[in-house]
Amino acid sequence: MGMSAGGSKGGVSADINITPMIDILLVLLIIFMVVQQEMQKGLSVQVPPLESEVDPSAAPPDQIVLEVLAGGRFLLNSDPLTKTQLQPRITQVFAPRPRKVIFLQGAEDATYGDIAYAVDVVRASGVEVVGLIPRR
Repeated sequence: MGMSAGGSKGGVSADINITPMIDILLVLLIIFMVVQQEMQKGLSVQVPPLESEVDPSAAPPDQIVLEVLAGGRFLLNSDPLTKTQLQPRITQVFAPRPRKVIFLQGAEDATYGDIAYAVDVVRASGVEVVGLIPRR
């Protein structure tokens, strides 16, 4: 109860009932935990190990590397491409392949927009795994 009469000294004592407040806090905690999980978004990527950790003879020779250069220019295994040529060429390269993995490398002066565009085009072309190559 919120208030009791009497007691050992015979006076009135007023106690706050904190049980409803604790219930409200627990409900809010659960709501925030659920919302937190829904707010987390990300892009699933695969980063290759550093060159010092890899045996060069063990690397498969058929790896596809897309290099993003400044100004909307791209290199697909040293083959220069423009933005308009990128998606048809990637679709053509990956059509016969059962394993659809590409590695993406950004130049120092490449913008974030160019790299995001490259990732979007690669994913739209049917590539399942996009690996990011770290800067050296």
